Amino acid sequence: MDGDGQRRDLAEQYDRYGAMLYRMGLVMLCSREDAEDAVQETFCAYLKHPPQFADSEHEKAWFLRVMANKCHDMRRSLFWKRRADWDGVDLTEETEEEIGLLEELLRLPPKYKSVIHLHYIEGYKIAEIAELLGRKESTVKVQLHRGRELLRLGLEERRCEE
Repeated sequence: MDGDGQRRDLAEQYDRYGAMLYRMGLVMLCSREDAEDAVQETFCAYLKHPPQFADSEHEKAWFLRVMANKCHDMRRSLFWKRRADWDGVDLTEETEEEIGLLEELLRLPPKYKSVIHLHYIEGYKIAEIAELLGRKESTVKVQLHRGRELLRLGLEERRCEE
């Protein structure tokens, strides 16, 4: 593929998946800048070694898996471990209920955030999430259950404080 064709292909992929990957990064990393960096790293990986996709679902799954791996790598880095807490993340949703839910979602441990995001926001089934993240289906089910429970408890605690 020539340079112009590669740029057009990258622009199409970014238009198709950029916002979805950014939302995933924002949920997993709790930082706009880190989410943007992870999206950029994901597209760099695509440019370095463009895979052959069987269909559009395979393509979408590849982007989500690479993004999840980039977020995981960033969270494991020494730099990340030395960072301050993310209590001051700026959320710009419209309603108080949405803000409360997003704040509680951002407080979840990463393993719960990723499965909840993929299931409820991106619409993936448990088997698909397990394949994307390289986990067993039973693990994903447990993580969804525990993540929902933590969200519920956090929201109830929030209501009691109000």
